[in-house]
Amino acid sequence: MSKVATSHKVTVLDLRRMKAENRRITMLTAYDYTMARLVDAAGIDIVLVGDSLGMVVQGRDNTLPVTLDQMIYHTQCVARGLQRAQLVMDMPFMTYHTSAKALENAGRALSEGAAEAVKMEGGEDVAETIYTVTRQGIPVMAHIGLTPQSVHALGGFKVQGRKAERAEQIRRDAVAIEQAGAFSVVLEGMPKELAAEISQALAIPTIGIGAGNGCDGQVLVVNDLLGMDEAFKPRFVKRYANLHETIVEAIRAYAGEVREGIFPDEAHSFHLSTRRKREVA
Repeated sequence: MSKVATSHKVTVLDLRRMKAENRRITMLTAYDYTMARLVDAAGIDIVLVGDSLGMVVQGRDNTLPVTLDQMIYHTQCVARGLQRAQLVMDMPFMTYHTSAKALENAGRALSEGAAEAVKMEGGEDVAETIYTVTRQGIPVMAHIGLTPQSVHALGGFKVQGRKAERAEQIRRDAVAIEQAGAFSVVLEGMPKELAAEISQALAIPTIGIGAGNGCDGQVLVVNDLLGMDEAFKPRFVKRYANLHETIVEAIRAYAGEVREGIFPDEAHSFHLSTRRKREVA
């Protein structure tokens, strides 16, 4: 079993050190207090409040409708459940389209949401924005390759970088965001060879999702690895549990006992005190 990197609050400096020492970084999403406590107790290094909550929590087809206020609310909930993991909040669609707006909204993420860093999708196109925000002391995690907020421009959730021209753009994006001051970068939905090449070329940590094992760390949506959606089985997700079946069976058992009058039994009921029983009698 791998050793937990550090017992204190994980910082951007810890993550940089972990890459230098060739220690893999673990990252998961969480959207509420209860899950945050569980993920933190397991020793995860980074917790991301992802705009994927639009799909996982809200049941939408993509992340685009998620608002900044919604992200801040969920980040507040998650922050209360963390003691060790670094807390990163996704900047939702169209909240960082200009440097001034990005700075204002990233500031809200930290001051109102209690995030310790924000994540922005894009490469060369957001490098100037990343530079502006990081210059004001706000850590930024970048995100390149398959960027869900660009789902319509990309023609769907498709692997990026298989063709030489697109792969070269992703390489340029990686260099641009590092030079702009990002402290780490998510590499999503790309050939493992390309992700490994980028990981070796950058000084900042890379976090992969659907990008092979050559990255400095990995991230998954926690609901996916727990198997909470029986129908969602993308190739890049490994299920470490089947909670869909476990939860449905538990609820079915509860419903059955209620209908048969078995629950609540004596062990789960309260009684009048002896004195009160006499008074009632």
